[in-house]
Amino acid sequence: MGFLSSLLEIVGIGIGIPLGLIVGFYYFIYSKPKEIKDPLIKPLHELDLQDLLPEIPLWVKNPNYHRVDWMNKFISDLWPHLHKEITGMIRSTAEPIFSEYNGKFHIKELEFERLSMGSIPPVFNGLKVYETNEKELIMEPSIKWAGNPNIVVVINIFSIPIRVQLEDLQIFLAPRITLTPLVPAFPCFANIVVSLMEKPHVDFGLNISGGDIMSIPGLYHFVQETIKKQVADLYLWPQTLEIPILDASTVAVKKPVGILHVNVVQAVKLIKKDILGSSDPYVKLRLTGDKLPARKTSIKKNNLNPVWNEKFKFIVKDPNSQFLQLQVFDWDKVGGHDKIGMQLVPLKALTPFDKKEFKLDLLSDRNDTCCFQSKNQRGQLVVELKFVPFKEERGRFSGPLDIIEPRENGTTNENGSHEIMSLLSSDDESVLGGAGLLSVLIQGAENVEGRCHNNPYALILFRGETKKTAMIRKTRDPRWDEEFQFMLEEPPLHEIIYIQVISKRTGFGFRLKESLGYVEISLADVVHNGRINQKYHLIDSKNGVVHVEISWKTV
Repeated sequence: MGFLSSLLEIVGIGIGIPLGLIVGFYYFIYSKPKEIKDPLIKPLHELDLQDLLPEIPLWVKNPNYHRVDWMNKFISDLWPHLHKEITGMIRSTAEPIFSEYNGKFHIKELEFERLSMGSIPPVFNGLKVYETNEKELIMEPSIKWAGNPNIVVVINIFSIPIRVQLEDLQIFLAPRITLTPLVPAFPCFANIVVSLMEKPHVDFGLNISGGDIMSIPGLYHFVQETIKKQVADLYLWPQTLEIPILDASTVAVKKPVGILHVNVVQAVKLIKKDILGSSDPYVKLRLTGDKLPARKTSIKKNNLNPVWNEKFKFIVKDPNSQFLQLQVFDWDKVGGHDKIGMQLVPLKALTPFDKKEFKLDLLSDRNDTCCFQSKNQRGQLVVELKFVPFKEERGRFSGPLDIIEPRENGTTNENGSHEIMSLLSSDDESVLGGAGLLSVLIQGAENVEGRCHNNPYALILFRGETKKTAMIRKTRDPRWDEEFQFMLEEPPLHEIIYIQVISKRTGFGFRLKESLGYVEISLADVVHNGRINQKYHLIDSKNGVVHVEISWKTV
């Protein structure tokens, strides 16, 4: 048997080796090599470097994030002081909550035994900043905090103290922080709006009376997911946390809420100011709080009972505090015009949509305007007033202005539930339909450059009316923030507004003015959407851009 097995081994080796060499040689000769493909090269920001190198900073992984080592240095140096403020805020917030449980559930006492945030501050791995056309600043920092806090809470139940210790806390956050609106008052923003762009990662150890309960199977995963879900439900985008910084009254910018229609009807028994002949009266009108020039009626020659029937419109921003000022003058060809008398009409005396006639006794001085019926001999002025709110403001004005108290839901306190639309008849709708206010806010321009000088201002041309901003000297990036308004009888659906940036020489020399570019904006989108806020590339300018906000409000 041994001889036979040895013989078979020799025969197998003798046959197998030659056969293997023949098959290998045949495969080497007749097999085709595989085609070599070029290696796939990806940009750095497309590689998942976080998996390759978990500790790599986000500003390396994503080029949209900026490096903020200076901020980390700043926080590190201030951390001892910030630590005290943070622990103080936590204690002042938590202790009133703890006190509510004292005496309940057999809890005799619940308090902090130790409260320390540790010596390791949080670290910013990068900061992304968004640029918008609105008056706001949006930032998205990436925050990591692997701290060493020592927080111990003592719960005294049945006179048995139970110590709960939080340690080895790690938090990874990706919040969005919005500073809005930007205002011209320190610290230059009114609110901080915070939300989370993704679920936070929170890891920590929890000891109860010296025992690590997080080592219980399944408990660690349950606690982690519960915390993520609860925080995400509260603050995950689009949910937000708004923190007010400045008082609303400090930063409030009054916007137009309606239009005041004024009809100067006539004057009666005006006093005579000229020695020879009668007076030549005219009326000057202006709305308090309005920086626009006063409006004037025509001049009625040699007439102490003039009839005008001339109509004017004023933009109203605060009807509860504004007054219509009316001054009657005697026109003189030479020298200053003599004042015949004046009066003030408070807009809060009006009821929205109701035309009201006033017979005003003219007074010699503004200080005499304690009442309309003052016994004087300067004559009377008859005017008709009507306040028409914009459609989006009608919920605030459902009765006399002096008793209106706006509520959060847009209704007022008069009769508790009346809506403004019930006050508006079909005739009023047909008369007021289509009229409105076109507001043009020229915020600024960028990269405007002239050949001879750079002292830019903006010129606005609409329906033959020209308005312009102030000139800013020696700059390619002017900031104006000036608003211009046009009262129209119908929507400017098929019209355009022309805006040109011009540089003006401040001294003597040639080329006093130079165009830095222009843009023509169609107002169809403004009428349909109510508002646009965009940056437009200037025509005939290499890189110039103008930032314009246009809104349309109807009555």
